[in-house]
Amino acid sequence: MKDNDPQELLEFPCCYEFKAVGPAGDPFRLGIVAAVAKHADFPGDAVRFRPSGRGTYQSVSVLVTLYNFQQLTDIYAEMKKTPELKILL
Repeated sequence: MKDNDPQELLEFPCCYEFKAVGPAGDPFRLGIVAAVAKHADFPGDAVRFRPSGRGTYQSVSVLVTLYNFQQLTDIYAEMKKTPELKILL
């Protein structure tokens, strides 16, 4: 294993959960789901969302099967394009 090589940290294929935080409401949630769907197939029950305590924000989680490291980086890059994204985990 190479030092600090992120590609060596995961063994593919693997299950991976993408998480994003942004404003409450359908536009953000649908944007995140669409971003992930461009690069991976997943069933509808793989998407979860949770509102913040005050209801101003929400977290959106999508569980997918990844087949390679490029797919991981492509999904993160696509999610970063989502308007009003606050945090990406």
